Amino acid sequence: MVSMKLSSREGDGRAVVVLRGELDIAEAASVAAALKAVAARGRELIVDLAGLEFIDSSSLTALLLAREQARTAGGDLLLAAPQDQVLRVLAAARLAGVFAVHASVGQAAGGAGGLPADGRAGV
Repeated sequence: MVSMKLSSREGDGRAVVVLRGELDIAEAASVAAALKAVAARGRELIVDLAGLEFIDSSSLTALLLAREQARTAGGDLLLAAPQDQVLRVLAAARLAGVFAVHASVGQAAGGAGGLPADGRAGV
């Protein structure tokens, strides 16, 4: 099993949290706590999913809680560069349209390049 790795950096009024590996029920609580702590600072929170190979439906709660915390604090949570498996889980849970999903961290930071509501990166 691949372990979950989380790193973060802050600057320019936003925070970027990078998730790598596999996010499942065993890691969901600790990831939720880390994301909520960053989100509570009221900054825009970009979650870089490029290195996230797996997410299960129970782990989506961690992202939803962090999004709620970010919005309560005056910020928002954006998803960046999700792999196909992550997009499929978001779509299956009917959350693809709930999150702002961007093709890259740079596009999320610039507010452009959002993926369609179905989560597919077309053209």
